[in-house]
Amino acid sequence: MADDRLIVALDVPNALAGLKLVQLLGDSVGFYKIGLGMLTGGGLALANELKQEHGKRIFLDMKLFDIGATIEAAVRGLAQFDLDFLTVHGDPHVVRAAKEGAADSDMKILAVTILTSLDRADLDMSMITAGNVTDLVQARAVKAFEAGADGVIASPQEAAVIRRLSAAQDRLIVTPGVRPMGDDFGDQKRVATPGNAIKNGADHLVIGRPIWKAADPVTAVKKIVSEISHAESDSERS
Repeated sequence: MADDRLIVALDVPNALAGLKLVQLLGDSVGFYKIGLGMLTGGGLALANELKQEHGKRIFLDMKLFDIGATIEAAVRGLAQFDLDFLTVHGDPHVVRAAKEGAADSDMKILAVTILTSLDRADLDMSMITAGNVTDLVQARAVKAFEAGADGVIASPQEAAVIRRLSAAQDRLIVTPGVRPMGDDFGDQKRVATPGNAIKNGADHLVIGRPIWKAADPVTAVKKIVSEISHAESDSERS
């Protein structure tokens, strides 16, 4: 049975390539992420097909940002696809509008804190307020939770800080930027192994390239799931 703590990112060129990977992974994976990169390549159609015809859980990673009325309308439209997770930027007005749009569905709204591909130098270039990245992520997470977010997207390095927040009780922490030991970091800058991410309090790990670039993607999934299980066992014993 698939371990839904692992979400495989279908960051491939189009829906046909995504479906091919899903068929290859079969029952070993039950949860998939479809993002902006596939939007013009049939991403929404694939999300619907995987949900309705293959029984997979779907995380639609759109990172929506706009005025409240537009966010509410967009989320209401996406909610009709019976998806599981949807990302929006963590600004409180965006989160509140997204929750309004999702009100008649079971779709969880996840707020992006700070992208895992960014570090302090990148934030300086964008004229983001000064401060330690971890502190900024924590502050944005609190604001998002107060606005009603069902969870947050944060790097595995910040998951432990967020998990300790009283506002994070019963909320989800979903972590991209996860790389198995020995894997190339790619464009990610705040990373951790699957085991460490779980130990830090993450509920779900989003992993793409280490799986779909692997010589044997099924074996790559099994190794990651094994590391997740061992990390959970270690946490329970400690």
